[in-house]
Amino acid sequence: MTISTGNPPPGAMEDPRRDSPRSDARTDTSSHLLPSEVPVQLVDQDGRHRHDDRYPLPDGDTLLQAYARLVAGRRINDQANALVRQGRLAVYPSSHGQEACQVAAAVVLESTDWLFPTYRDTVAVIARGVEPLQVLTLLRGDWHSGYDPYEHRTAPQATPLATQLLHAVGVAHAAKLRGEDTVVLAMCGDGATSEGDFHEALNFAAVFHVPVVFFVQNNEYAISVPLKNQSVAPSLAHKAIGYGMPGERVDGNDLAALLAVLGAAVERAREGSGPSLVEAHTYRMQAHTNADDATRYRSREDVENWVPRDPMTRMRTYLQNLNLLDDDAEARFAEDAEIVAAHMRDGLNAEIEPDPQELFAHVYARRTPQLEEQAAQLRDELSRQDG
Repeated sequence: MTISTGNPPPGAMEDPRRDSPRSDARTDTSSHLLPSEVPVQLVDQDGRHRHDDRYPLPDGDTLLQAYARLVAGRRINDQANALVRQGRLAVYPSSHGQEACQVAAAVVLESTDWLFPTYRDTVAVIARGVEPLQVLTLLRGDWHSGYDPYEHRTAPQATPLATQLLHAVGVAHAAKLRGEDTVVLAMCGDGATSEGDFHEALNFAAVFHVPVVFFVQNNEYAISVPLKNQSVAPSLAHKAIGYGMPGERVDGNDLAALLAVLGAAVERAREGSGPSLVEAHTYRMQAHTNADDATRYRSREDVENWVPRDPMTRMRTYLQNLNLLDDDAEARFAEDAEIVAAHMRDGLNAEIEPDPQELFAHVYARRTPQLEEQAAQLRDELSRQDG
């Protein structure tokens, strides 16, 4: 290791890593970077509280409000699947069974933070406050990303695996350089951890000590590829230690544990302690998308084994046992969720009048000569058809 014995030469750039309050990984045992031996769980599948000294249970009001979003998330998934069958959506990657991860990712962030979702994170984007029809516009195959990322501090849903992680790190790095109180939460699936972009994002985030939380929803399959054929690491969270950041494992169907673990990671980043990796152990209950036949690579028994672990059933039981959730509240949450579903149906059943010229809008701040040429060619072709 080179040790500086004097001031840098005039004009030399200051290393943005110098203010990092890290320990040297080569002299540190790094035991604090290792994740829990078993995923953190605060409420088991029977709705009983499991004490954990490291992560306090969120208060009842927080859990009740998050549960309401959980109910809405399940209804959104079910309604979107119905709209696919009716031909109103081109494709829908359902997060049925993973809604606790979706809700927690949105709830733990402040309005000044950023969320970087994947194609499967529709419920998280809606929970973040984006209007449902704007979110579903992309999956309908219409008009760009569907919503203004800057308005909601939520990036467009990313279909290419892991590419959004690099964008998330860039935003977090820029926020740090500007001295902003901003944390970035970057979502991905287990399949994305096999991509080179995953490595580059985590390595840069750790080296430059940026305020980002990498949130891996490990639902055990990258389309048809099981996790055992992707990685032989003890867990995906163990990958964090290779980059010098802490990793943690959490029960991805336990809403309370997700709020606690993700919340702690977000606060750690906000306090200037750098990035972290959280792996949620969950399961994709439905097919990869409506174009996928999941029966080709997994059995019905495998899916049924996860039914008792359903995040909605678990949190409902816990709240009812503490008299925090009664029939009236349950009915109110269901009614609110149905209003969202009806809005989705009405909006997506309405016919749209596409404007082909919008293909060239919002690609660049100033159109390139090539785009101008293509737009002119299209105008000419359309005018000939109208004539």
